Amino acid sequence: MHDFFLTDADRAFRAEIRAFLAAELAPRCEAIERDEDWEAVKAVVRALGAAGYMKLMFADLYRGGLEKPGLTHATILSEEAAYLNYAFETTIATALSCAYPLHAHARPAIRERFLTPILEGTAVGSICMTEPNVGSDSAGMETRIRFDETTREWVIDGFKRYISNASKADVYIVWGISDPDVAPQKGMTAVAVPADTPGLSFPRSYDFMGRRGCVVGEVTLDGVRVPEENLLGEAGGGFRIMLGAFNFERVILGGSGLGVARSAFDIATGHAQARRSFGEALGQKQLIWDMIAQMSWRIDAAELLTYRAAKMYDAGLDGKALMREAAQAKLVATETANFCADRTVQVLGGDGVTRQYGRAEQIYRDARALPIVGGTSEMCKYLIAAREMPAIKPNL
Repeated sequence: MHDFFLTDADRAFRAEIRAFLAAELAPRCEAIERDEDWEAVKAVVRALGAAGYMKLMFADLYRGGLEKPGLTHATILSEEAAYLNYAFETTIATALSCAYPLHAHARPAIRERFLTPILEGTAVGSICMTEPNVGSDSAGMETRIRFDETTREWVIDGFKRYISNASKADVYIVWGISDPDVAPQKGMTAVAVPADTPGLSFPRSYDFMGRRGCVVGEVTLDGVRVPEENLLGEAGGGFRIMLGAFNFERVILGGSGLGVARSAFDIATGHAQARRSFGEALGQKQLIWDMIAQMSWRIDAAELLTYRAAKMYDAGLDGKALMREAAQAKLVATETANFCADRTVQVLGGDGVTRQYGRAEQIYRDARALPIVGGTSEMCKYLIAAREMPAIKPNL
């Protein structure tokens, strides 16, 4: 790790958060992976909140030792947490992805009601975008949000799936179409929905191959009603809020991918140096050092792209100005995580696919979700190409 874009203050923060997670998260990782222990997850979330680390993204609320906290430090937190347990990191990344639009777009009373508990670690949040026929193509959203003039309430009907923290969150940010007669980019609205709202239900949770311990499931909204003030931003302004949330999420996912990749890499290099084969260290074999070298340069490339995007955000860039860089960070870091997880299993051989011999097989299962969540690798490539060829709109 060379962290070229980081300052001495950033590096000191990395050391601080690494020590914190070693004390709070590392002892609970086995319970999270083996038992899918949500109470273990919540205990670490509470500890992060109590220590002030959930406020890193919000300089007006942060009271810690960093002079200029921001996305750079939230990304470092994401990386260090994912290094130990990607399932846990998914939970806090989702909570922060919910906190981001609440902080930027909620009315003061709603912001205080829902944002404060998330940042204090006493609650978690969730974001509801994905639907059965809607993944990267958010324009095809079928959830409907209408305003009832009589009761001054927003009424929501729809079905969401692959929602992180579904059934566990205390508040859900829900996107839907409020004006079907205009382009979805102008007719999409976002509202905050408390977990105890009538009509909100959670049909099932999914059983994934990896990320054991994070809760992901379905959300049904059947005539859900929330007060007028639960609107985020303006009616019809949901797409712009979503774009900002995607940039934030993709940079954070860059940190997630880096953490998973580094964890795999450390296992592979340790094994290659310690294991002896045909009378010499395994790492002496040309095909092994080829795999180690490829993991190394990919991790460095992912690190550079991820922290470039984070620093750009902290310098004030967002929206379309950050779309390409956030997509590059997410694409390269998550693909690198997959590559490193796969090659690490190969370096370890039989030990790599056996639970009794360490975490390589867990990392392999965990990593596979990374090029899919938060915008697929294919969608990231589209966003990059669209910026590089402004005269052409690539055909999806």
